[in-house]
Amino acid sequence: MASGEASGLSTRSPREPEPRTPRQDKYSVLLPTYNERENLPLIVWLLVKSFSESGFNYEIIIIDDGSPDGTRDVAEQLEKIYGSDKILLRPREQKLGLGTAYIHGVKHATGNHIIIMDADLSHHPKFIPEFIRKQKEGNFDIVSGTRYKGNGGVYGWDLKRKIISRGANFITQILLRPGASDLTGSFRLYRKEVLQKLIEKCVSKGYVFQMEMIVRARQLNYTVGEVPISFVDRVYGESKLGGNEIVSFLKGLLTLFATT
Repeated sequence: MASGEASGLSTRSPREPEPRTPRQDKYSVLLPTYNERENLPLIVWLLVKSFSESGFNYEIIIIDDGSPDGTRDVAEQLEKIYGSDKILLRPREQKLGLGTAYIHGVKHATGNHIIIMDADLSHHPKFIPEFIRKQKEGNFDIVSGTRYKGNGGVYGWDLKRKIISRGANFITQILLRPGASDLTGSFRLYRKEVLQKLIEKCVSKGYVFQMEMIVRARQLNYTVGEVPISFVDRVYGESKLGGNEIVSFLKGLLTLFATT
């Protein structure tokens, strides 16, 4: 019996990779950035600190989409400070969307696991060791951070933003029944080959992309574990969530409902 079945968790994926020892595991962190000049040095420092203390092998891939605020210059300095074996700057000339940023990042990743997260300090690297433990315990294909389960939560949002987020998640749960409590979150750990397969299947862009990833994972019988996280609103810079993104989310949700 698989470890997931023994503990009452989801059954393992039929597409199991070759076994690896913990020393062979490597974690590639993908950091898409756009106007994150103030946040990038802090999030990189926290990532390096977390991985150094936990002892896991890692690399951080910064995918900057032509930020006009000088984010790329900051990333180049970080590459020099920490070394090009740990910090890899893989920029693009313009903003092309979150999904394509991940595709671009995965092409350069040498780890067998991929971690995706925001660069604006809303996701704290201290949760990454918990993601890794969860993945190993249940042999999950995906581990997703959740704001809506256990002691997870959101801090720094006004009431309007909380209502929008809760409402979007509630509607999504009713329509799609995805088997995960937080579909719109973007702090996750994937087996590399699983992420590659899901990216091939996904057609959405922007904020809908994260939701579609979990829906497609369910269709392909990939297993999903969850770790409660604290989500903190950005300290520096402006939120990229606006009216256009909300409309896009609703359109994407209805498309997924009609096609899955």
